[in-house]
Amino acid sequence: MKLLIRDGHVIDPDTGRDGIYDILVENGLIGRVEKDLSETEDETVRVIDGRGLYVMPGFVDLHVHLRDPGQEYKETLATGGRAAARGGVTTICAMPNTKPATDHPEMIRSQSERAKTECPVHVSFVGAVTKGQQGKELTDIAAMKREGMRCISEDGKSVMDAKLYRKAMEIAAKEDIVVLAHCEDGNMIKDTAIVNESDFSRNLGLPGVTNGVEDVIIARDILLAKETGARLHLCHCSTKDSVEMVRLAKEAKALVTAEVCPHHFLLSDEDIPGDDGNYKMNPPLREREDVEALVDGLKNGIIDVIATDHAPHSEKDKEGGFQAAACGIVGLETSLSLAMTELVHGGVLTPMELVKRMSYTPARILGVDKGSLAEGKCADLVLVDPEREYVIRKEDFVSKGKNTPFDGKKVKGMVVMTIVDGEIVYDEKEGLLK
Repeated sequence: MKLLIRDGHVIDPDTGRDGIYDILVENGLIGRVEKDLSETEDETVRVIDGRGLYVMPGFVDLHVHLRDPGQEYKETLATGGRAAARGGVTTICAMPNTKPATDHPEMIRSQSERAKTECPVHVSFVGAVTKGQQGKELTDIAAMKREGMRCISEDGKSVMDAKLYRKAMEIAAKEDIVVLAHCEDGNMIKDTAIVNESDFSRNLGLPGVTNGVEDVIIARDILLAKETGARLHLCHCSTKDSVEMVRLAKEAKALVTAEVCPHHFLLSDEDIPGDDGNYKMNPPLREREDVEALVDGLKNGIIDVIATDHAPHSEKDKEGGFQAAACGIVGLETSLSLAMTELVHGGVLTPMELVKRMSYTPARILGVDKGSLAEGKCADLVLVDPEREYVIRKEDFVSKGKNTPFDGKKVKGMVVMTIVDGEIVYDEKEGLLK
């Protein structure tokens, strides 16, 4: 069936459209985008009222954990895909720290085939840098690329052997794939520390993680990328100096991009109510000056992308406070609302700038023909009510993970419909359709 979205406020960085248009979707593609397409209405067309709604290209999330295979009790391809659809995310990058790790071409191929039937959104599977993510022997990066892999990462840790990592970057540059870098010097972490070193950590008697743990590896990876010509994307930046180093790297013409997650541009360690494992994440929530630097980085374009680092865990995994709880929070279903509330309604970004950071730019980094509402492009769209207020309730999540520090937070801006390849996969009025 054809879809006709009428009188929606189209926001498309690719074409520069920012106004009221009709969009005709047919055969899985954007057919026409014009001011009045009423003459196309017939019995084969489903008409969608877009009045009062933003119509945006579907979001592209470069940083998602699906836990499948190996920890399906936390998330699966199906549940993670439905969570993405509910959040307006139409393409996700699935990180390789599964069990076993995604570290060989056969796994890239089999997971990609599974995703076509089990997941309602597009999935790009990220390959591990080293076998088993053990940091000792490189994977066959070229062979994984031949199976459709677009990125490598050791997410969850850094490759501490700089010589080995340099070799991986050389291969990545030759194969024209992206290196997604989790920047953390494991040698600098005290004991089981996973909370920012500050008055908060000292008051609770918890070992702290300094900003330097992240900053040292960011500096190293930028230098390696500059020397090898690799395309480096820095995951979940959390410190003020990370923003400054990205700025300097771009001035030096290094092929470096960076992302920030909603929890890092919204929360500081001052917002943690106590020894609550729902606030345990890696990297940890930093100080208020770091948060302000990240927001400024988004505003001035130094930080290119908003990603979620969606990290679902079971309720049991998050029990026991900071020392015992697993790291990470879910984010696929809340990223748009949090970004709209804090950044758009907060006057930091325009809606067009938000779409660039959540859709257009991540698609360009990943190298996929997404993030656009131009005629002839894949019909991946999201409809957003920018004025809709609601309260985040973790019991409403379709993700298996309910681990969020934002439970009970009032937000403004809601995904009401998600379309993938011209098919409605989420409708707020009807619930999940796929």
